[in-house]
Amino acid sequence: MKMKTFLNEDFLLETKTAQQLYHEYAADLPIIDYHCHLPPDEIAEDINFENLTRIWLFGDHYKWRAMRANGIDEAYITGNKSDREKFEAWAATVPYTLRNPLFHWTHLELQRYFDIHELLSPATAGRIYDECNEKLQSPEFSVKNLIKNRKVEVVCTTDDPTDDLSHHQKIKADGYSIKVLPAFRPDKAMDAGNAKALNAYIGKLETLTGTTINDFKTYINVLKKRHDYFAANGCSLSDHGLEQLYAEDFTEAEIVLIFKKIRLGQVLMPGDIIKFKSAMLYYFAVWDHEKGWVQQYHLGALRNNNTRAVELSGPDTGYDSIGDFAQGKALSKFLNKLEKENKLTKTIFYNLNPADNELIAAMAGNFNDGSVAGKMQFGSAWWFLDQKDGMTKQINALSNMGLLSRMVGMLTDSRSFLSYPRHEYFRRILCNLFGNDIENGELPADMAWTGKIIQDICYYNAKNYFNFDKLK
Repeated sequence: MKMKTFLNEDFLLETKTAQQLYHEYAADLPIIDYHCHLPPDEIAEDINFENLTRIWLFGDHYKWRAMRANGIDEAYITGNKSDREKFEAWAATVPYTLRNPLFHWTHLELQRYFDIHELLSPATAGRIYDECNEKLQSPEFSVKNLIKNRKVEVVCTTDDPTDDLSHHQKIKADGYSIKVLPAFRPDKAMDAGNAKALNAYIGKLETLTGTTINDFKTYINVLKKRHDYFAANGCSLSDHGLEQLYAEDFTEAEIVLIFKKIRLGQVLMPGDIIKFKSAMLYYFAVWDHEKGWVQQYHLGALRNNNTRAVELSGPDTGYDSIGDFAQGKALSKFLNKLEKENKLTKTIFYNLNPADNELIAAMAGNFNDGSVAGKMQFGSAWWFLDQKDGMTKQINALSNMGLLSRMVGMLTDSRSFLSYPRHEYFRRILCNLFGNDIENGELPADMAWTGKIIQDICYYNAKNYFNFDKLK
């Protein structure tokens, strides 16, 4: 058997049928990136990054975790070493990432953006760094062009209710051909487990809105106005990063009292914290339904595990992990309450613990109502799972428990402007699975219909589900 070349045109495509599906149906489709963490200010200013370290390593906790595991000192990761020294430390790590998805992503991004087909290593680091840095200064490597050149149609950033959205307004006013839209992420507004931080957040809302917030009714009204403001600026999605859904029974009187305790700086009992979070999630979901938004829930992350390191480097620096939270009962209760009140909007769940894949896929199926194809979505493999094995398991769970054919496909969930090859990665894996099934006689060799399903999953389902074309 002839050995295949690494990262050639048929990368991840094991059969002739898979190759045909990918190259003829999936490869050239546009991208709808309905969830990411790209900074809208950098898009608005259409910056050119100074060097490869700043566009590639800054904020990328995937790479930082690998570097720490490889014995790299923190000074070369989040510390005060020069950008070149940090890049060289990453280049020294890359050869040790074999079988980690970082090895694939690194070389996909070098190929797709910079046309560099060498492997990154200490021997090639200097040459690659200099060549990429030179290209990054050219107009075609401004962030707007980086997005445009990957055939992206829509970018949905992740934005706090206190964001003024001025950068989104500027992007639109400047006539950028790609829609860059906000998504409403109110996690900080419901974090009753940290009363000090929540009070500081409420103070920020007071300053932003010119409103004194001393009671729960005022708080909810202010947040609702922010929700309305986001809608007026093109937002049609919310997003929540949670350990699990919260669906504790509560009364309005209880939440009023709990909020009063928060404002007085009193210690809350664990039950009060859960009730408050449950109430806030409920109100957010009702507002989303009223506006016809899509609500997204990222479930299962156990964050800030290494407290000493987090104190030194801050949150979101690579010290989060997969959690083992009980998901089923609260998820069912939360969705059932909204469904009984006819207030359940289109919903996407992203699961971080692969042990819960079938649970999430099966639960989503309980609340489809025939009003929208794929109304309840088991979203693409997320974070620690957005790699070949994780994507395959998510696709298989959804295939077995629901309709893969109605899935809204891949998203980047990334802070990097060089991350769009992840859509290609997903599409290749998807086509390979279908191709193998066809060649094994498990699916009919109807290339036209299978190709249509592939195109729907990769692009058209998202286009129809989110209806971004209707936004002005």
